[in-house]
Amino acid sequence: MSETALPVTLSASAAKRIAAIISAEPAPMMLRVAVTGGGCSGFQYNFVLDDTRLDEDLIIERDGATVLVDPVSLDFLKGAEIDFVDDLIGAAFKINNPNATSSCGCGTSFSV
Repeated sequence: MSETALPVTLSASAAKRIAAIISAEPAPMMLRVAVTGGGCSGFQYNFVLDDTRLDEDLIIERDGATVLVDPVSLDFLKGAEIDFVDDLIGAAFKINNPNATSSCGCGTSFSV
């Protein structure tokens, strides 16, 4: 499956940062991105290192980085891009999510 056909994409800057993070781990790791209830806007993004790939996970690979998304979270993330920004207010992963109707100021929670 080509990257353009994936329901969630990974920017070059996010792939570079993820690859750097997982290369520092002693065991092979992947970044799991999940959507859970909570946060100031209703849903929040969670980022965690994981060493287990489940059969139902969406697997996104780019430039040495592997990202996993579970099927429930994928429903909220279809069409989204996982990005990494490093600007004056700090460096962080950012999800450009077309499904979010609003988000909080910190960008880690959203509503649909």
